Amino acid sequence: MPNPTVARRRNVLALHRRFLEGAIAAGLPAKGLDQAFARKIEISPSMWSQIKSARPIGDKLARQIERHCEVEPGWLDREDLASELPDAAEERFVAAAREAWRQSNAKGKKELSGWLRQRLREAGEPGAP
Repeated sequence: MPNPTVARRRNVLALHRRFLEGAIAAGLPAKGLDQAFARKIEISPSMWSQIKSARPIGDKLARQIERHCEVEPGWLDREDLASELPDAAEERFVAAAREAWRQSNAKGKKELSGWLRQRLREAGEPGAP
């Protein structure tokens, strides 16, 4: 049976990471971002600090966090979702790859596809051709 305490902490930390990356990408200084995240989810900075270290997230607080972070209700309770949240660097990479693809001719697209398949094989990714 999944442990909701672990899943909620892992997933809220992923939401926090996404918030930090977005704030830094927007040019905000790193100092004070934990307090800004606490304000966003409407809790005290002290409670956020406790949550990051050990405090369990109850049902009411979980739904509050989900609402303020704009994810569907129950999202924090799901297992292994943290990896589904794209981070800012991943989004920039995908945008750059899309732009490179769109600007390439047929030969360039074939080379890009080949390069990506090779990287997947080297990484041992399942399903890599």
